[in-house]
Formats: sequence, structure tokens, C-alpha cells
Amino acid sequence: MTAETHENRLRRLNMRSMRRGTKEMDILLMRYTAARLADLSEAELDAYEALLDENDQDIYQWISQQKPAPTAHQPTVNDIIAVAANG
Repeated sequence: MTAETHENRLRRLNMRSMRRGTKEMDILLMRYTAARLADLSEAELDAYEALLDENDQDIYQWISQQKPAPTAHQPTVNDIIAVAANG
């Protein structure tokens, strides 16, 4: 299997962020990817990709701070919240 290029990974993650299934998540994650995706390290991209594997309703509750995010997702969620607050 051919390894995915960095550019293709960014495009794929951007697309996954835009087509979540709920408009709220589409908007929040599109803003986040526009502001931060290109500058994330490989480890941060791994963490963001793991977050995208979660359920939209859960992610929305974490970002809107209705419920605390799991420890593993807390840094990514906090970064998304920061982007949303400045947005």
C-alpha cells in the first residue's frame, strides 16, 4: 500500500471536516481547519483525525462545553474552542 502524502492527508481531513452530517459541526470544523490544519504537527494531525472518528453530537457537546471532553481529546477540543472564540 502506498503511503499517503502530507498534502493528501490535509485534503482528506479537510473534506472530513466539511461533511460531518450536522451543519453546526461543518461550520465549526471548517473554521478550525482553515485556521489551523496546515500548521498542525503530525502528532496533532493524528489527534485531530482521532477526534473526527467520534460522534458529531459528542464532539459538539465537548466544543460547546456542555460536557467535558475525554482526556485524549482535550488539547484538540481546547484548540477548536479557541479558534471558535476568535472566529
